[in-house]
Amino acid sequence: MKRSHSRPRWSARRHLPRFFQYLVLSVVVVMVFIPVVILVFGALKTRGEFMTRPYVVPIPPRWENLVAILGQPSYSFWLMMRNSLVVMLATTAGVVVVCSLAAFVFARMEFRSKGLVFNLFTLGLMFPINVAILPVYLVLRQMDLVDKLLGVILVQIAFQLSGNIMILRGFFTAIPAELQDAAYIDGCVAFDFFWRILLPLARPALSAVAALTMIVSWNDLLVPLVVINSDKLWTLPLGTMQFQGQYGQDLALISAFVGLSAIPMIIFYLLAERQIVSGLTAGAVKG
Repeated sequence: MKRSHSRPRWSARRHLPRFFQYLVLSVVVVMVFIPVVILVFGALKTRGEFMTRPYVVPIPPRWENLVAILGQPSYSFWLMMRNSLVVMLATTAGVVVVCSLAAFVFARMEFRSKGLVFNLFTLGLMFPINVAILPVYLVLRQMDLVDKLLGVILVQIAFQLSGNIMILRGFFTAIPAELQDAAYIDGCVAFDFFWRILLPLARPALSAVAALTMIVSWNDLLVPLVVINSDKLWTLPLGTMQFQGQYGQDLALISAFVGLSAIPMIIFYLLAERQIVSGLTAGAVKG
């Protein structure tokens, strides 16, 4: 009898925590996907259908909103996408190059005041772009970079250095010191070791940094809003905000524009999700 009573108690003690975990995860998934479903449904409806039946599946789907946005000359969706791609790719390249070099110096080289300099970089995590946007704008104006994509790129690179340097530094530090000593014995200088040995081993971490930088850069609204004045240089987030202001009454058309803007990054995230997770969780390199 004791065994028959102990089994249910043990089973409940074992399965209840897992049940609550799945319950919480299910609630989070529903909360996340309901707005996405409404957005997709709204993009395929007329304005009247969206206002009266926002949760109903559009039967038949209305493709007029998507066609109107992709073919509208006054709001060039393709031009905004090109600007977003230029900013995203340039920002990602700059972040990967600068962060990998800085992380290598902090992880594998010794110099005076190394800890102090690294702490100055980490202080950047305490000052978000919202706080520093006014002095940043003044500096850009003195450098004649206002209303230029280069100004957006430089600001995005600057404010993504601190966190990514910390990620890469942790990965570089985990690489065995014996590997570096062996490379120096074979005649490698510091840059040869960095370029030929360290970077190939750190490919998962570099992929994670690049993927995260792409996502942040693509979704950034504040920096283009402050820096860009010309509508020919609008990125997709900035164009989405302006589009909402102009067509605020037509929620179906706005849903179509927002949905089209999100499609490239959703596809990219689905393709890069494994690299992001593996790069952030990789803590050591096996020799």
